[in-house]
Amino acid sequence: MTELPQYEYVKLANLIAAEISEGRPPVGGRLPGEREMTEIYSVSLGTVRRAVRELRERGLVATLPIKGTYVIATPDTAEPGDGA
Repeated sequence: MTELPQYEYVKLANLIAAEISEGRPPVGGRLPGEREMTEIYSVSLGTVRRAVRELRERGLVATLPIKGTYVIATPDTAEPGDGA
C-alpha cells in the first residue's frame, strides 16, 4: 500500500517529534530558533512555524514569546493540546 502525500510541515513535525523521542532535545530542552531551523532542515520559515504549531497541538512543545520553544513531553507521553 502506498503512503498518502503529506504537507511539508507535517513531515517536519514528524521528524522533530522523532528527534524528541530520541532525546534530542530532551524534555525541558529548547528547540533551535525558527531561522536556524530553516537552515537545519532546508525548509521555509512558514513551514517551520506551521510545524512548531503542529508540535504544540500534539502537546510536545510549548512556546514562550521571546524565549523560545521548549520540549514539554515525548511523543509517547504527550496529551494533545498541552502546548502553550
